[in-house]
Amino acid sequence: MSKNKNTRLVFSTDGSHKNLCKTCEASPCECKPICPVNPSEVTIKIRLEKNGRGGKQVSVLFNFPNNPDYFSKLTKKLKNQCGTGGSFKTDQIEIQGDHRNKLKVILEKMNFNVKFAGG
Repeated sequence: MSKNKNTRLVFSTDGSHKNLCKTCEASPCECKPICPVNPSEVTIKIRLEKNGRGGKQVSVLFNFPNNPDYFSKLTKKLKNQCGTGGSFKTDQIEIQGDHRNKLKVILEKMNFNVKFAGG
């Protein structure tokens, strides 16, 4: 079977597909283990991006431990507090608009360490 990441198995008769991880499609599983989140031990970095977004600004939070459930809930809370849209992608949170200072205050109240990244 091919190890190319850009292909996926469509049909197999040898049963090798039953040993593949459902998330990363590798055997053995190469997924990162889910880590518990202790906010005082986590430093979240915030940067402002607008490249490739039609000139619109997006506040991007990154550098978290692997815990998708926790950070998807955190994304919802941050979007509500900022009154804007956004999304959680595998390793970063994107909040529409320049909300870096507001996000820093909110996250510091939750005991996270926060740093600004970029220029």
